[in-house]
Amino acid sequence: MHCNKTLSKLIAVSFLFISFISCENTNPKTLSYTSWSTYLGDSGRSHYSTLSQITKENVKDLKVVWSYESPDWGQMQMNPIVIDTMLYGVSAALRAFALHAATGEEIWRFGDSLQVWHSTSRGVSYWENGDDRRIFFTRGPDLYALDALSGQPISTFGNQGKIDLRSGLPEEDKDKFVISNTPGTIYKDLIVMPLRISEDIDAARGDIMAFNVITGALEWVFHTIPYPTEEGYDTWKDIKAYQNKWVGAANNWAGMALDKRLGIIYVPTGSAAPDFYGGMRKGSNLYSDCLLALDANTGERIWHFQFTHHDIWDRDPPAPPNLLMVERKGKKIPAVAQVTKQGYVYVFDRRTGKPLFDIAEKTVPSSKLEGEEAWPTQPFPVEPKPFARQSNVLTADDISPFAENKEELKEILAKSDKRIYAPPSLGPVLLLPGYDGAAEWGGAATNPYEGIIYVNSNEMAWILQMEEVVRNSEDISLGEQVYLNNCVICHKVDRSGMAASGFPSLIDIKARKTREEVSVQIVNGKGMMTGFPQIPDKEKEALVDFLFDENVGKEVKSGESNHYPLPYKHAGYNKFLDNKGLPGISPPWGTLHAIDLNTGKYIWSVPFGDTPELGAEGKGTGTENYGGPIVTENGLLFIGATKVGYFRVFDKYTGKLLWEYKLPAAAFATPAMYEVNGKQYITIACGGEKLGTVKGNRIVAFALK
Repeated sequence: MHCNKTLSKLIAVSFLFISFISCENTNPKTLSYTSWSTYLGDSGRSHYSTLSQITKENVKDLKVVWSYESPDWGQMQMNPIVIDTMLYGVSAALRAFALHAATGEEIWRFGDSLQVWHSTSRGVSYWENGDDRRIFFTRGPDLYALDALSGQPISTFGNQGKIDLRSGLPEEDKDKFVISNTPGTIYKDLIVMPLRISEDIDAARGDIMAFNVITGALEWVFHTIPYPTEEGYDTWKDIKAYQNKWVGAANNWAGMALDKRLGIIYVPTGSAAPDFYGGMRKGSNLYSDCLLALDANTGERIWHFQFTHHDIWDRDPPAPPNLLMVERKGKKIPAVAQVTKQGYVYVFDRRTGKPLFDIAEKTVPSSKLEGEEAWPTQPFPVEPKPFARQSNVLTADDISPFAENKEELKEILAKSDKRIYAPPSLGPVLLLPGYDGAAEWGGAATNPYEGIIYVNSNEMAWILQMEEVVRNSEDISLGEQVYLNNCVICHKVDRSGMAASGFPSLIDIKARKTREEVSVQIVNGKGMMTGFPQIPDKEKEALVDFLFDENVGKEVKSGESNHYPLPYKHAGYNKFLDNKGLPGISPPWGTLHAIDLNTGKYIWSVPFGDTPELGAEGKGTGTENYGGPIVTENGLLFIGATKVGYFRVFDKYTGKLLWEYKLPAAAFATPAMYEVNGKQYITIACGGEKLGTVKGNRIVAFALK
């Protein structure tokens, strides 16, 4: 039986190869890049446009031609799509909307005005067949199908216009936290859905699921944590003993790329949960932290590559891969490139999975935590070189010249483990690039035929540290016990939070929110905070009591709440900052790069962003940035992304800044470029809120007047 499966895969790959050679339409030069009808511009996630009305000579004449004010304020990571004259997006409170793409006039808005969802969305998906035109978007665990012209739910899809994304998961996962931040990928009559799930114990499985766009029925599933009869099951050594109770995830959250001609969908998968301790999942843990090439019709695996074996650092790929052509020995090869949190770029022949640059499997440090077995090697691409500094190169000379507490920072640096892939331990590990990575969810842009990618990068160091789990005693309240089990990682034991890392204080929460609002947020999550629907009502009520300083003296009764079952827990997300809240390492703190994947060499690299807190010295220091670039055939690169909130245009050939505009709020989103009635527009969502920035509610469009 195994031989037959292997033979069928070889035949399938051979057929795909022949199809590719015989079909000139796979050549990006034959494709149109004048529209923006899907997430990030096209199914290859190129962030690319051939529209040429805006040039290097006239870009200085760009003006705001319309601005849409959403009724919802807050973070927007949304990349709009445009179909004909209608622009579709999602607000900060997860209300889908349609605007006239040339004027910004609202055509429809879908969402309960009384129920506000505080999550993030990167946009919507579109499907059509004749007069049947549908917009797909998610809110909570639900995937909605809306009529694209009216915004009304399509009653024949699922249950009156929606399906629960958990419907295709095993029974034990159907009450767990599952949402989707990233638009699904449409192939024929299928939508393949990314999932965002918990990253701690009791996470749901991260299965890749395809649903029918007409009926909502589940069409196929790929198990990223293999079942006992499936290949890869033997890479999870202790999962059977734990009956999968504490192990989950390996989900795709960042989105996917699709080669429609080959019928292959490229799926980067996330880390296994819990993120930082893997004693109950010894082994390499396929198919977590992989790039999966799946048959888009059936979900059958064609090939895979694992970027991080037995991930205990949360080093999953943060963005969809890019499909592009690269040249080898005078021939164009269809490639797929994946940028990573580590600052590595991996490049493969998209038909076979063969690496197009050598990848070295190198020995890495072992773990000293009881029960943990770090994988002995990890894969390092030989080229291109990393587009962000690596922790092992840092010395005392790399402490920020602007820091007033240099000696304190040097001491922290000296006692931290700076080795690449240093395993989590009870002592500090310096993580650079940090948790949020070098590349982030905004991903890279590419000219899909020239083989060049453009990627913005963070250079923020973080401290990774574990702590032993202190077993609960009977002198604390049930609410405090629930808090220690679920909340302390982000909000600290004293509830003071970590504002610099984006986690607010909960000490005065009763002055800002009602009990009901907090209870809803515990279940549904907010922004990038996962929800905890698995917490029983009694424990949730006790947690709210604790947060509101009510009944805090009530003792735990035996059996009222389960102890955290693992011996170690992540100690929290702490940035390596100076005493003014700025990065503790020397600039640049954000960068922008052009990398030639034909040769593996860099074309240019420049600092990206400024630090106004430093006055004139802050110019060109670079800054943290979220949201990706787009590039044009005629030589422009457009990007928002920075904390300060500028929209900038660079020369894509040199990295020279050509134009910048101060937005009404920071734009942690990837822009979109399109044309209506012969006029070229570029638009971007300005939501702010992340990194402590002021909240916004605008979609802003630019054009030449």
